[in-house]
Amino acid sequence: MKVLVTGSSGHLGEALCKSLPALGYEAIGCDILPSSYTHHVGDLSNADFVEESMAGIDVIIHTATLHKPHVVTHTKSDFIDSNISATLNLLQAAVKHQVSSFIYTSTTSTFGDAMKPQQDEPAVWVTEDLVAQPKNIYGVTKLAAENLCLLFHRDYGLPCLILKTSRFFLEIDDDPAMRGIYTNENIKANEFLYRRVDIQDAVDAHLLAMKKAKDLGFGKYIISAASPFTQAHLPVLNQDAASVVKSLFPAYQEVYDNRHWKMFDRISRVYTSDLAQRELEWKPVVNFSYILSCLQDGKEYRSPLSLDVGIKGYHKQEFDEGPYPV
Repeated sequence: MKVLVTGSSGHLGEALCKSLPALGYEAIGCDILPSSYTHHVGDLSNADFVEESMAGIDVIIHTATLHKPHVVTHTKSDFIDSNISATLNLLQAAVKHQVSSFIYTSTTSTFGDAMKPQQDEPAVWVTEDLVAQPKNIYGVTKLAAENLCLLFHRDYGLPCLILKTSRFFLEIDDDPAMRGIYTNENIKANEFLYRRVDIQDAVDAHLLAMKKAKDLGFGKYIISAASPFTQAHLPVLNQDAASVVKSLFPAYQEVYDNRHWKMFDRISRVYTSDLAQRELEWKPVVNFSYILSCLQDGKEYRSPLSLDVGIKGYHKQEFDEGPYPV
């Protein structure tokens, strides 16, 4: 079975291309940038290029996108071309070539301002039912592409699942204030409580979605590490996150102290991936409990695949003020 993986030069696309052959699939990479995993180099907003890439394709996993790091360096028209027009071209090709499933990688960033409570309000419990309030062109175009997927499922019966992934990149944080208080490793570990997923777990979710799309037909799923929090924790999380974490993991403080790490003062949102775990039968491995156990045993908690893909960056140039301009 041939799987077209768009964005094969990026983090998730490369991870998928590395993983698919071991499971008996032939991965065909497609990206605007060349790489060892990219067979077709070109622009997906060009319908002719998409058609040239479709020979023998059975499944499409569409990870290619312009991301939040490109908001300042690219125009809004660039985002429309890359995130909307490209998705439309791929959906049309999927129908024409009768692919068995279309898996679209979206983002939790589409929820935008819906995840920003006031300081005296509870943290936000983020499920697939939360009404999206995109705050930039990235979120707007990803949400529009999600709606195109729904349209093609309704109009043509195309099995299409949308995976709204949380953070899985290893790049340093874009917020200089955060970088001034916490180390990169500290930030990433904290985020596994509520807004991060290991790239191996993200790949596993995509592979399960590919297999289950025909039976499920259509669905949207948040892909984020299993959080230890419940809705009962929300009022305190946005005021004093450390006290909640300590109540759940009494040993965490010693583990953090040994590394001179700190917990965030506030956690303003919690992504819940319960629906994906239930309907996709997805079992993410890396979560905060797993990380603490690894740290206590002196083991690496990041998956081999995460370390193998590593840090790619999002631009050719470097920026003095951070990993990318904000």
